[in-house]
Amino acid sequence: MKKQVTISLYWKCQLIGWSCASLYWAYLGFSGGRFNILIGLFQFLSDVFVYILLTHLYRNFSLRYKWQLLNLNQLLKRVIPAIFLMGFAYLAVTIIKTYLFRFWLRPDNTPTFFVFYQLNWLVMLMAGIRLMAIWLLAYHLYHYAQREINIAKENARLAVIAKDAELNSLSAQLNPHFLFNSLNNIKALVIENPKSARRAIDLLSDLLRTALYNRSVLLSTIEDELAIVKDYFELEKLRFEEHLQFCINTDDNLSKELILRFSIQTLIENAVKHGIAKQKNGGLVSVKITAADNFIRIIVQNPGKFDVDIQTEGLGIENLNERLQLQYKGRAAFHINNEPGGTVLSTLLIPRS
Repeated sequence: MKKQVTISLYWKCQLIGWSCASLYWAYLGFSGGRFNILIGLFQFLSDVFVYILLTHLYRNFSLRYKWQLLNLNQLLKRVIPAIFLMGFAYLAVTIIKTYLFRFWLRPDNTPTFFVFYQLNWLVMLMAGIRLMAIWLLAYHLYHYAQREINIAKENARLAVIAKDAELNSLSAQLNPHFLFNSLNNIKALVIENPKSARRAIDLLSDLLRTALYNRSVLLSTIEDELAIVKDYFELEKLRFEEHLQFCINTDDNLSKELILRFSIQTLIENAVKHGIAKQKNGGLVSVKITAADNFIRIIVQNPGKFDVDIQTEGLGIENLNERLQLQYKGRAAFHINNEPGGTVLSTLLIPRS
């Protein structure tokens, strides 16, 4: 298959820009009544070729000395003198080119070069400075804008990588944290209730399999999270027996919504550790998950009293707050309140995906 030839944006702009400029000059000559078709054709072709060559040489010079990498102040210090130098270069090639065409095609009506120069140099110089200022500024501003866009993209990419790395690090912290707490629970059962200890080991095995095999996954469905929560409740109930009761109410339409892994389980663990474990008669831990506008509201209620100095310093709650901030950038909300009647209400608001 024949390879398709493509023209870069730079060459498209060069050809279109200088062609339009040359056609505009031809129109001025035609409307002024001094137009010669043959001279006009030669002027058009030579204008496009010569001015593209002139500006392309400048482009190669700027690329060679890496002007496109300079900051704005450094660039302006070089571009402003370059505009005047290019303006004089434009004057030189234009006045020579124009005089030669007139001399070759209309020798009887052409003054001497000195007279021709005296009559036209200022107009051509001003036109050259104006045109070269437009070309150079457009060229360098385009590259400057492209560089800023690329820097912004790279910074955004690095920020995403850093965020993912931090989220993975925080998520990895939960596995040993959860393991240590569960092993302490099982240790308490080994002597008192060996049968329950065996069942606890089975539950722990299932929970760790879920956690370790999917440790790189930052989000999971509510359905999967509640499966972990139910296993965790059963594991804790082996230790607390009738002192721990739990109920889960959730909207079935939300089962496939994505939330942070272990976010509900962290709230449950906090409720059991700081609530149920400190109540003489235990109590009920309830989980309610509902939709609230464009958010998912997760409410965990347990008996006890929230102590801000103790309960916010634990790894689980601190970890959850940091993960919420990284993942949702301030769009998620989490707070714990003491409620009348000696209960604690933990509320988590997560944007719907």
